[in-house]
Amino acid sequence: MTIAASPQQALPGLDLPAGRWHGPIWVSDGPLPEPAWFRDRIAEFDRARRAEPAEPALWPVLIPQDPRFLHGASWLDDGGRLAPAVHKIDEVDVGETLASWWDPFCCTAGVGCLRPYGANFPGLARKSSLRVDPRAEAGNTGSILARRGTYRLGLVPAQRPADVPAVLGWAGMLKSTDRVEAISAVLRSWEDRFGATLIVLGFDELELSVAAPPRSQGRALVLAAEHRAFSVRSFSGQPGNLREYAGGLVHRRHWRFSWD
Repeated sequence: MTIAASPQQALPGLDLPAGRWHGPIWVSDGPLPEPAWFRDRIAEFDRARRAEPAEPALWPVLIPQDPRFLHGASWLDDGGRLAPAVHKIDEVDVGETLASWWDPFCCTAGVGCLRPYGANFPGLARKSSLRVDPRAEAGNTGSILARRGTYRLGLVPAQRPADVPAVLGWAGMLKSTDRVEAISAVLRSWEDRFGATLIVLGFDELELSVAAPPRSQGRALVLAAEHRAFSVRSFSGQPGNLREYAGGLVHRRHWRFSWD
């Protein structure tokens, strides 16, 4: 995979804030000054992929301000990244991987937090009907987030948004797993089934825009189990059990996961 020397060369004629490459990711030096630029970068990604389908293009991610980036190694620095693992993504069985991450022993009292499920992972949720363009949804959601918060802009050369963690060797999930290719494989599966698109990549968190969320409690319930397996730490901060958590996923167009 080749990486352009600068995003100005990769994106001719488009304005970008001052920034620099941190290995495989270009990052703006300061907060994104114009939220709409995020949506523009997604449009440029799609244009570049249509023009050169076999080549990666620069996918934008919002990087939240976090003081931990300034102390010790992080995935923004060479010493804090895992080895790139894009070539391993296709080897991952998403159902088997999530089942292996399903931990029935993290509930404080038996398996009550897993209701209506128990010790066994229930499998993957069915694909939702896609009625909204995932890229347009991601651009709008990302621009709204950028307007409400303080984010730097990151640009990562990738074939698709889900591949970004594996391209970078992102280490934000190390408290749970060192298989960054498995993180990207799950994100690919969610892209395909729910139009879920990576828009935020933080020190140890990621956020997705969701174009086709489940529209019923039953569909959301199986997805809730996937969320819980993917990031137990995110789920542990939620009250109640999986059935209650699933209620918040119905029609929800924004997912957030953390490994802090």
